[in-house]
Amino acid sequence: MTAPVLTCAIIDDEEINRLTLEHYISLTDSLALVTSMDDALQGLNYFRAGNKVDVLFLDVQMPQLNGLDLLRVLPDPPIVILTTAHEDFAVDAFDLRVTDYLVKPFDYARFSRAVQRALQARVAAPAVVPAPAPPTAPPDNDLFVKVNNKMVRINFDEVIYIEALSDYVVIVTDKQKYIVYTTMKALDARLPFDHFVRVHRSYILNMRRIEAIEDGAAVVPGGHHVPIGKSYQEAFFRKLNRI
Repeated sequence: MTAPVLTCAIIDDEEINRLTLEHYISLTDSLALVTSMDDALQGLNYFRAGNKVDVLFLDVQMPQLNGLDLLRVLPDPPIVILTTAHEDFAVDAFDLRVTDYLVKPFDYARFSRAVQRALQARVAAPAVVPAPAPPTAPPDNDLFVKVNNKMVRINFDEVIYIEALSDYVVIVTDKQKYIVYTTMKALDARLPFDHFVRVHRSYILNMRRIEAIEDGAAVVPGGHHVPIGKSYQEAFFRKLNRI
């Protein structure tokens, strides 16, 4: 009986490690590489876009979002094989039900044993018949963002606007401000909410929190004026008419 072929992805910020994994995968008939990424945020966007693989080779220590935090926010992660230079994360890793934990540097023999475990996990996984979705299920308005080295859940119904600040963004809510180490482009790509609109190169606005429009700016709670850039105005007002 022919062994199943598992599609796989790599997320690792170090090129030499990605190249090593890509080489090992090319030597393995039961694996087919789909994508190789150098950033966990890129990986998050990849999976949030609906892309799927059978196995994910995932580094732990990466900038902006580490591998364990990525697993915590993915609703339906694939089979995961962690690849890291540190043994300290083993307890957290197995709490997250990873299939194997490879400590760098590892050779092809150790890699093969991890792949065998992934194959066994794939065969043992029960077939899942998706339940029909309720016709009027409310949207999930929460997202996890990384603030001061921890993942914080933010209810985006409470967010008024988001402002760029150098290499950070500031998420402003009714109660407080969250400073997040990411870019506007990366955060904009993550937001699944139709009522959040880019209105300026430095601002994303929750259109449900607009109190008035005056002098080329949106007035929001607290009396703050969020500027609406000229290149964004046409799309903004077209969108405003639909809200």
